[in-house]
Amino acid sequence: MRVGAFVLAAQFPDQSEGEALRRAVRAAEHSERAGLDSVWLAEHHFVPYGVCPSAVTLAALLLGRTRRIRVGTAVSVLPTTHPVTLGEQAALLHLVSEGRFTLGVGRGGPWVDLEVFGAGVDAFERGFPESLELLMRWLGEPRVGADGDRYRFRPVPVVPRPTECPEAPDGPEVVVACTSPTTVRLAAERGLPMLLGMHIGDEEKAEMVRLWRRHASGDARERVRHVAAGVAQVDDNRTDAVATLTKSMPGWLRQGLAAHTTVDGRPRAPRDPEEYTRLLCQLHPVGSARLCADRLAATRERTGIERYALLVEGSGDPETTEDNISRLAGEVLPLVG
Repeated sequence: MRVGAFVLAAQFPDQSEGEALRRAVRAAEHSERAGLDSVWLAEHHFVPYGVCPSAVTLAALLLGRTRRIRVGTAVSVLPTTHPVTLGEQAALLHLVSEGRFTLGVGRGGPWVDLEVFGAGVDAFERGFPESLELLMRWLGEPRVGADGDRYRFRPVPVVPRPTECPEAPDGPEVVVACTSPTTVRLAAERGLPMLLGMHIGDEEKAEMVRLWRRHASGDARERVRHVAAGVAQVDDNRTDAVATLTKSMPGWLRQGLAAHTTVDGRPRAPRDPEEYTRLLCQLHPVGSARLCADRLAATRERTGIERYALLVEGSGDPETTEDNISRLAGEVLPLVG
C-alpha cells in the first residue's frame, strides 16, 4: 500500500491565504521526513476552499525542496489551460526531478474560471477529451501538431522531451480525476489510472474500478494502479479524532464551498458542511491507528485500490497537521503493510 498526503492549502476561518500556503508547504515537507510515499497538491481559483492556483508551480517548489517523495497534482484543471503549456511544464518537472512528478488532470467544474481564462463553458462540457488527447501526444511523441475543434497548429518539436529521463523513460505518470462513467471510460481507453474523489464510499469506488476494467486493455488492467482520495485523522481514539475534524472542517467547508460561482448562472446546491464532515469521518481513516489501518485495509479489499491521497490538514492547524502526518506514517502504515 502506498499512502500519500493530499494537500489543498485550505483556508480556514480567521486564517490568511499566506498562512494556508505556508501550512501546505510545511505539511508536504514533513510528509517526506515522516516517510509517506507521496504528496498530492490541489488547484483552485478565486475560492478559500483551496488557495493554490497552480498545482504545478507548487509542485516545482516542493520537488526542489525534497529528495525522495513523489509529488503529484490533484488536479491540474485541463479545460482552463492549454494542453501544450501543461505538457511542457510536466515534462520539465519530470526531467529535473528524475521522474518523481505525477500529473493529475481533471475537468474541474462549471465555474467562473472558464470565463476568466477565456475557455468558455464548452471547454468544460465537451472539450476535455480533445485536451487530454493532445496532452498525451505531447508527452509521448517527438513532434506534435493539432487539427481539432479547439486546438489547431502546425507540427512543432516537443522540447524538452520527457522520454529522455533515464530514471523514467516512459514520461511522467498521468492520472485522471474521474467522477462520471464518461471520464472513467476515457481514462480506461487510454490506459490511464483514475483518481477517485473523497466524497464517495467503497461501493461506488469499486463500481468505477469495474467499469474501468471493462473498457481497458489487458495490459493496462495488469499495470495500472488507481488512486483514491480520502481524509485521515489519527488520534488515541475515534472520539477525539472525529472531534478534531468536526470542530474545524465545517467552517472551512462553509466558506469554501459557498464561494464557488458558476460561469453561466446554473443552479447549484452546496453540501451541508456539518453533514459532509460527518460523512467524511464515516468513510475514511479517522480514529485510532488500529482503526485507521483497518479502514484502509477494508477499502483495499473492497476496491483493489492500493494508492491513497489522504487529506491531512483537516484540523487547520500546522502543528496538529504535522503530528497527524507523523502518526499516519509511524503508527498506521506499519499495520497495513
